[in-house]
Amino acid sequence: MAINLQKGQKVELTRNNVGLSKLMVGLGWDVNQYSGSGPFDLDAAAFLLGENGKIIQDADFIFYNNLRHESGAVEHLGDNLTGEGDGDDEQLKVDLSKVPAVYQKIAFTVTIHEAEARKQNFGQVSNAFIRIVNGADGQELIRFDLSEDFSVETAVIFGELYRHGGEWKFNAVGNGFQGGLAALCNYYGIQV
Repeated sequence: MAINLQKGQKVELTRNNVGLSKLMVGLGWDVNQYSGSGPFDLDAAAFLLGENGKIIQDADFIFYNNLRHESGAVEHLGDNLTGEGDGDDEQLKVDLSKVPAVYQKIAFTVTIHEAEARKQNFGQVSNAFIRIVNGADGQELIRFDLSEDFSVETAVIFGELYRHGGEWKFNAVGNGFQGGLAALCNYYGIQV
């Protein structure tokens, strides 16, 4: 049975699941009815972060144009351009055993593609969630439903996997940003 988290809540991941290394991170959302200009295209991404909370190199940003980290630790399973249907809209595979020791955290984010041009924001998105699934047996371990009412934000950090005392934990973040992908990249140390 999955643990349902609240914003800011942290939970042990590997300590309670001995031998757990392969994960599937699913991110999902629904688009509210609105009268905007153009379809919504939300994009999931992962940032592998060093001790200082920043990327070490640009290749540590895993997204639709860089689907796989060179270590094999994180792989994006492809861009969903519409978000239609039930369940996960985009997924990333994570192999904790392959995460190089220099990385202390993996942040999972969602941005709205061309949000400013299309006059779109997360205030027009509902039922957003992140879930962590055991890659070996498909069992959902953790789920965080973002109940936060966003208004002008165009990028959101959904959650983070991070090392603590030799184990991996998960933090339900749910923080939004204005400025879309560029603001998020700058936050994590990528010059855009």
